Amino acid sequence: MTDRDEYTGTADEDGDTDADTGDGESRLTAHPIEPSVPEEFGLVQAWWGDGKGKTTAALGMAFRAAGHGYRVHVLQFLKGGTESVEDVRGEYNAMAMVPGISYENTGHYGWYGFLDGTADNEHEAKARGALARGQELLESTRETDLREPLPLDGPPEDGIHMLVLDEILYAVDRELLSPDDVLGLIEDKPENLELICTGSHSRPDYLSEHAELISQVKKEKHPLEGGYPARKGTEF
Repeated sequence: MTDRDEYTGTADEDGDTDADTGDGESRLTAHPIEPSVPEEFGLVQAWWGDGKGKTTAALGMAFRAAGHGYRVHVLQFLKGGTESVEDVRGEYNAMAMVPGISYENTGHYGWYGFLDGTADNEHEAKARGALARGQELLESTRETDLREPLPLDGPPEDGIHMLVLDEILYAVDRELLSPDDVLGLIEDKPENLELICTGSHSRPDYLSEHAELISQVKKEKHPLEGGYPARKGTEF
C-alpha cells in the first residue's frame, strides 16, 4: 500500500471512499455522484480583476456543485483560442468526465482588440450570439422545476442549477456587450439558479446592487511578466 492509499482510504462495496486521517478516524468522504437539489442556490456572483484566477475560481465552484449532484453549465465568451493556447484545454477534458457539468465555447478565434488579424465585428457577433445562448438557457430553465433533481446527463436545455458566464464581463469591458445586457440576464434568471459572471480588469460597478458576491482577483506578479508563456496545465 502506498502513502497515498493510506491517506485517501479505500472504497467500500457501495463505491464510497473514507479518508483515513491517520488517527483512526475518517472525516472526509467521497460518494458516488447522484442527482440532487441545492437548498440555497439563487445568488449572483461576479469575479473581476487583473489577476489570474477568475475563471479558475468559477470552475472550482462548478466542479464543487457538480460533485454534489447539481446540474451545471459553463458558457464561455471570448475564448475561441489563440496560437499560443491549444484548442483542447484541460478543463474541457475534466468537465467531459464529470457527471452533471457541461460546457460550450462561443468565442471567436483570437482576442478582441489585440490586432491579431481577426475582424472585430466578428468578435462582436460571437459575443451577441453567446448572449442569446445565455438567454435561451435561462428561458428553458425557467420552465424547469428546480426543486426536483435534474438528470446529470441531460442537455442544459433541460434545466440547470448553476450557470457560469465566463468572460462575459470582459465582453462588456470591451464594449461588445452593454451593462444592460448583463442586467437583463440577471433579471431573467430563475429564482433558484446560481449565476456566476467572470472577466474584466475594471470593476463592474453596474453589478453593485445586483450581485451578492463581487470578488476582485488582484495581480501582484504574473509569470507572463517574466517571459513565461501560457503553460499547459495551469493556463489551459
